[in-house]
This record gives sequence, structure tokens and C-alpha cells, in this order.
Amino acid sequence: MRSLIDISELTTGEIEELIGVANDIIANPEKYSEKCKGKKLATLFFEPSTRTRLSFEAAMLELGGSVLGFSEAQSSSASKGESVADTAKVISCYADIIAMRHPKEGAPLVAARNASIPVINAGDGGHCHPTQTLADLLTIYREKGGFDNLTVGFCGDLKFGRTVHSLISALIRYKNVKFVLISPNELKLPGYVKDKLDKDGIEYTETDSLENSIADLDILYMTRVQKERFFNEEDYLRLRDTYILTPEKMALASDKLRVLHPLPRVNEISVAVDGDMRACYFKQVLYGKYMRMALILSLLGIEDPQTGKKVLELRES
Repeated sequence: MRSLIDISELTTGEIEELIGVANDIIANPEKYSEKCKGKKLATLFFEPSTRTRLSFEAAMLELGGSVLGFSEAQSSSASKGESVADTAKVISCYADIIAMRHPKEGAPLVAARNASIPVINAGDGGHCHPTQTLADLLTIYREKGGFDNLTVGFCGDLKFGRTVHSLISALIRYKNVKFVLISPNELKLPGYVKDKLDKDGIEYTETDSLENSIADLDILYMTRVQKERFFNEEDYLRLRDTYILTPEKMALASDKLRVLHPLPRVNEISVAVDGDMRACYFKQVLYGKYMRMALILSLLGIEDPQTGKKVLELRES
């Protein structure tokens, strides 16, 4: 049995295999429509979600499986004090695979250590969000044809942005990838992530100016300032409008730029940018469903119809 808690648990080869399966699902959805018939996905969301929860549910339904679960902690026995470990053991009696979102970092890992079925981390606090990273990677792959030789800008909340941390962890394994880290001083990338970049000799620059950076980027990864991560509302209100991507700023960028955003958007990307062919954030949502379909198939040990082989080695996580 294998779970997915952090994107670094997947090798680059496994990521590319998952991308291959997702691309085949896009091209030939009928081949996969009953691959998970009789299987059940439990969505355990202790924190609000629209895209991630519905994406997992749509993924399982389109594979022919079924879904059970809850969308907030108050509708589960967590409200009565039940531990994550006990919840994982209980749900293992009802389902075949778990997708868990939790506000506390490390909670999905605790679940994986106590469940008898695979667990997928659907986001844990400010730590990481591996399936959003898989969505990001498929988007970049389909737009750019690969991951080498890219200059990637991350803009906004780099301190609490778990999607940023996960995507950086994935991209540092490819050749000649450079990062431009665009944020106010209060929301800079955490030291432990920068330590990893320094250790691996990855080139990066830090700046507070989107306008001065956008022309050099292949990928611009916008993020919202997350109100739920702030203890002081005054700080949130002061920082939330630091960066707003507008058509005027897009005019400074090259045609090769592609704009990603994990969503939800508040106002950090003007709706006037949505019609720009370089804006890929709604494609990203759709690609997330396909990558989750590929991941569910793989963690359940279901053979890839293209090759007749299992995509992921079913080793312990």
C-alpha cells in the first residue's frame, strides 16, 4: 500500500508516468469510465474547499467509483474530539482510498500511518498540497512541453502558500530551472524552503516588484494572500492588495508567458486578464481532475489501459 503526502515522494519518472496517464484520459475518457467500479473514495475535508474536494469527487465518479465523506470538521466526529488517527482507522472500514484536507500540518501523515488504505494529502495547513502540484505540472507540461530551462515567478503569499512550497519542491529536480520570488517582506518564502534551494544550488532572486520581473518569466504563479492564515486582520488588510495582475502588467510580459493560479482568486488577478491566451488558471482546474484520476488509479493499483502495467510501485510511503 502506498499513500501520497508530499510531492517529493514521487520520482520524476513517476510524475511523468502520471502525466502520461492523465493525457490518455483526456484523449480517451471512455477507456477509464469503469476502472474504479465498486471502489469508494472518502473525502475527509476538515477545512473548506471548492475545487479540490469537487475535483476529487468528479475524478472518482468519472472513473466509475463512488464517494462518501464530509466537507467540514463540524460535521464529523472531530467536533466531539475524535483524533485523526482514529478517524483514519474508522474510515478504512468503509472506503478504499482517502483524500484528506486538514488545517494542521502533518495531519494527513498521521492518517496515512494509521489507515489500512491509501491516503492522499489534499492540503495540510501551510505545508504542502501535492495534488495541486500535479495539476500545476500537467498545465506546465501541456503549455511548455516539459520542465527544463524555465524561469518561474511566484508572486504573493510565499510564506503560507503550500502550493508554492510543493511546486518548488517538484521543479528543483529539473534542469536549469530558475525562480523569481516576488512578495512583500512579511510574506517571503520560508527559510527551510530557501535552504533547500541553496543546498541544491538552484538559482533564485527575491524582489518586491512584479512589474520589474514579469518580462523575464516563462511561468507566473500568482497566489492570494490567505486571510485564514492571519491572526491579525489589520495585517491581512494591509497586505491583501499588494499585487494585482492587470492587462497593463501583462503588456510588459512576453508572448511565451503562462499565468497559473491555484485558486480561489480574490482580486490578485483582474478579471480583464481572463481572456488573455496566456491565462491558464481555469485550464489548471480541469487538468487537476485528470491528474487526480491518474493518481487514484495508481494508488489503488489499477493497471494502466495503455500499457497493462501499474503506474506506481506499491511500496510503503
